[in-house]
Formats: sequence, structure tokens, C-alpha cells
Amino acid sequence: MTDSLRRRVLVAPLGGAALLSGSGLLSAQAAPPSGAYANDHTSADAIISALYAVISGPAGQKRDWDRFRALFIPEARLIVARTRPDSSGQILPRVMTVEGYVAGSGGLEKNGFFEREIAATSETFGAVTHRFSTYESRRTAADPTPFARGINSIQLFNNGQRWYVVTIYWDSERAGLQIPGKYLPR
Repeated sequence: MTDSLRRRVLVAPLGGAALLSGSGLLSAQAAPPSGAYANDHTSADAIISALYAVISGPAGQKRDWDRFRALFIPEARLIVARTRPDSSGQILPRVMTVEGYVAGSGGLEKNGFFEREIAATSETFGAVTHRFSTYESRRTAADPTPFARGINSIQLFNNGQRWYVVTIYWDSERAGLQIPGKYLPR
């Protein structure tokens, strides 16, 4: 850590809403939001539930992308592990900002998409929580079987007043890659 970076970290408010990023400190919202979705930020379970709820809905239904944006720190990332190799044969992740995810989400609204958590494993140390969130995806809420399953690796931050999503990194189950039993409902 450079001296100037160390100084910026040391002057950050203790237990406050300052986050370290590659570009320095970011000011995060200091107090929990009020209004219709104020409960989204009250616990790890609440923010995870809000995350799945906001991306889910029937075909033709506009999603509440403002609610979605409010779940994340400003420099959050959503990363999907690629399942197909690029031209060099490497499997590369696709990294998106929150805005990049929103811009590319037309298929969720056009085709219908319902994703839900079916099992979870969480660990917390201080302000950091990591959640392995096993999911199932369906085109309609009534579909008897999911068209996809996988694991969302979700990193959360709690500033003492509210929760934020920092990163979501996921991979989907496929031939040769099955979800281990310890990450499935018991």
C-alpha cells in the first residue's frame, strides 16, 4: 500500500460508509434508504431476497432497475463465468458494472425470468459477508422444473447501518459441472 493510499484509508470514518476501491475512497450512502424498499437493506437475507425479487418477473414486465441499483455499492461488479472458450481456447469471465448488467438485461423482461435461492451458505467476518447462494431459474413462476441452476457467489458489505452488494460472481450447472450436494437443499 502506498503512503498516499494508506493516509486516505486512515482518515476514512471508522465504521462509517467509506469504501476502498482501485480509484480511492468512495462515499456510500450513510443511512439506510427510506420508502418502499427500505427493508431491502436491513439484513443479509433481506438484501439477497430483494436481489432475486427485482430481477424476477413475467414476460413483458419492466423491472425496477432503480431498486436494483440501490442494492449495490457504486463500483460493484457482476461477473459471469464463461462456459465457452474464446478463440484462444481460454474460458474467460464476463465482467459487468451494475449499469452494464441493466443495459444487457432485456432478455429478462422479454422472455420472463424467475430466479430464486434454494440453498445458502454464509460466512461473516466483521463487515464482510460471503454468501454461496444456490439458485434455480424458470421462465414462469409456475414452471415445474428450472431451465438453469447454479451458484451465485455474493459478497456483501455492512456499514453498521445498512447492507450493500459488492460483487456477484456466478456459474451455471452444466454437463460435467454439477452443484455439489453440500450446496443443495437438505
